Amino acid sequence: MLTLISPAKTLDFDTPPSTRKSTQPQFLQEAEALVEDARRLAPDDIRELMGVSDNIAQLNYARFHNWAPPFTLDNAKQALLAFRGDVYTGLDADTLSSAQLAFAQKHLRILSGLYGLLRPLDLMQPYRLEMGLRFANRRGANLYQFWGDGLTRSLNSQLGKSGSRVLVNLASNEYFKAVQPRALDGDVITPQFKELRNGKYKVISFYAKKARGQMARFIIEHSLNDPEALKAFSVDGYRYNPAESGPREPVFTRKAPPG
Repeated sequence: MLTLISPAKTLDFDTPPSTRKSTQPQFLQEAEALVEDARRLAPDDIRELMGVSDNIAQLNYARFHNWAPPFTLDNAKQALLAFRGDVYTGLDADTLSSAQLAFAQKHLRILSGLYGLLRPLDLMQPYRLEMGLRFANRRGANLYQFWGDGLTRSLNSQLGKSGSRVLVNLASNEYFKAVQPRALDGDVITPQFKELRNGKYKVISFYAKKARGQMARFIIEHSLNDPEALKAFSVDGYRYNPAESGPREPVFTRKAPPG
């Protein structure tokens, strides 16, 4: 069973990593091609493309121009430990044990606009390049066209080695669109997390993002390889709700956030 999550805009390259173990990204050559295309953008182009401030545009202009393999622990950081944000708050990767990180390395994947598909211990250098951007590149008008069926083919290969041909989709819609579910050689399970609001269960983005990270950690902590075991998830008041759920969309609900 593989679990997919999205990356985050917020990065932390200052905190020392909790492990010295690291690997190299599978799609490093593709990432290098994208960086070459991105280096053609002026800071104003980046600001307009990403809808960011001048300061953030300048920061990412510098990131593209400073980006340089080979990646080492001196110039890069493991992806799972570098990303910050709501999903990663829920996952709390810095507190995973060595055994849990080893399980995550085999069973967790991070979709990325620049790096394509990252394992937790894959080294990366800082970047910002969201999958949904209309970033014209050598393969097309956007990143979905750039990646084509490459990520799906890679996932099929990795599903075959995971011990269960099930993909647990905890990624956002923006990132999962880079995968072609009909071409996947396995079943896709997409958990949903909902809050009770005015008598109805609704997805609240902030809470759902954190819950997706908590679910990813739950899978890692319990070394899960059977999607049926996901129903035991009960963190921060969430419980499996069979009445709200579908065959491939287990829904977890709660009355109110804790605190």
